[in-house]
Amino acid sequence: MSNGIQFDPEAIRALAQILRDTDLTEIELVEKDSRIRVARKPAPVAAPQPMAWPSHMVPADAGPPALAATAGVTPVVATVPDAKHPGLVVSPMVGVAYLSSEPGQPPFVTLGAKVTQGQTLLLIEAMKTFNQIKAPRAGTVTRILIEPGTPVEYGEPLMIVE
Repeated sequence: MSNGIQFDPEAIRALAQILRDTDLTEIELVEKDSRIRVARKPAPVAAPQPMAWPSHMVPADAGPPALAATAGVTPVVATVPDAKHPGLVVSPMVGVAYLSSEPGQPPFVTLGAKVTQGQTLLLIEAMKTFNQIKAPRAGTVTRILIEPGTPVEYGEPLMIVE
């Protein structure tokens, strides 16, 4: 070092090992006129993959998905109800919709289920937080318009409770 300060290479290796063992990205030690800072780039984070959901959770009368006009476009359910339908439940946020609390668990509601006002219908995951979407009124689930594990947009139709 040009300033005459000498560092112990074993100490630097030990600090680097601490970074690896603890998943830290940076560590710094300061003592009098000495300073050691060891940093590394964090591992790239893979985009979360939608969970696989059983096909029995998708309503039989939802109709076949519309064909995507372009490769890479997510298919959309062919029949979308009128936005003014009184029983329409729409997404209050952008996220990923799930019909059950976790894969393999029964869905919160199924087609034809009787629900009460405030009952949980599904979850929307946004920023690693699962948000409960509750029934705005009592009634019967007559349509489920989304497939489990698919992204939804703000205002997107999710279900119909009549």
